[in-house]
Amino acid sequence: MKSFGRRLLAVTVALAALPALAWEPTKPVEFVVPAGTGGGADQMARFLQGVIAKHSLMKQPIVVVNKSGGAGAEGFLDVKGDKGNPHKIVITLSNLFTTPLATGVPFNWRDLTPVQMLALDQFVLWVNEESPHKTAKAYLDAVKAGADRGTKMGGTGSKQEDQIITVMIEKAAGKKITYVPFKGGGDVAVQLVGKHIDSTVNNPIEAESHWRAGKLRPLCVMDKAPMPYKTKVTATMAWSDIAPCASSGLPVDYLMLRGIFMPPGVAPDQVAFYLDLFKKVRALPDWKDFMQKGAFNETALSGDAFVDWLGKNEQMHRVLMRDAGFLAQ
Repeated sequence: MKSFGRRLLAVTVALAALPALAWEPTKPVEFVVPAGTGGGADQMARFLQGVIAKHSLMKQPIVVVNKSGGAGAEGFLDVKGDKGNPHKIVITLSNLFTTPLATGVPFNWRDLTPVQMLALDQFVLWVNEESPHKTAKAYLDAVKAGADRGTKMGGTGSKQEDQIITVMIEKAAGKKITYVPFKGGGDVAVQLVGKHIDSTVNNPIEAESHWRAGKLRPLCVMDKAPMPYKTKVTATMAWSDIAPCASSGLPVDYLMLRGIFMPPGVAPDQVAFYLDLFKKVRALPDWKDFMQKGAFNETALSGDAFVDWLGKNEQMHRVLMRDAGFLAQ
């Protein structure tokens, strides 16, 4: 009996010395998109859903849910309110900053758990292929020469990234632009194809298929350097052929976050699971192809570096929105 007791004690001690099993989801993971269908955030979330399933990177499925109400406040408040739930993640865009600043909704990015910056998304100034404007300078000159509010700019939502950029262009032109809001970037691109608006500042992935089809024309990219992707999208142009706006006579520079957050109060090993998951995704050829198709800036951050970036960009958006008159009173 004593021998059995000693053996049982030895087994117990040995088991206690083993490292704890790493956490992983035990039920489907809800992937919240605080924006409409068809836009850049929605497309990235659905790509991630598909590629994770394709390569069996986790045992449980991911379910994408769009919660776009209140300029994304619906989605952010849902995740904020689900404290400690590791089976929920949210993809963020710059409405992470703009929505609370513009509406006063009780939400701040610090209410969530930062996980990973996956990439930064570009903004391109687009016109219809039949537009007379062949360069960003020609477009800006036309806005300057036209009547106040004579140019129609389509964009996603109000007092968000697209309208902030529109205000930047207004300041460069010294003229007001009529801003026309739509639910998502997919709708915006379709409206430009149909000539219901004169221009957009859509993300590359939202307009790529229409550019490839010869319906839209890019004038400049709102980054400091050209995009690195040299594979031809049309017969004559690659993403790398689109000049930076600043060097094309339009002094506008803006990049948007594509990041992953979790609810507040989750455990470090739960965060670690998703960090490892997205590390595996970013190592896949599928991810490289997706980055090229959408012409993303492939900057990726996590940990303290990500938190530092978030703090600086929140302040940048506060200044931009104050200057535009968009801050909640």
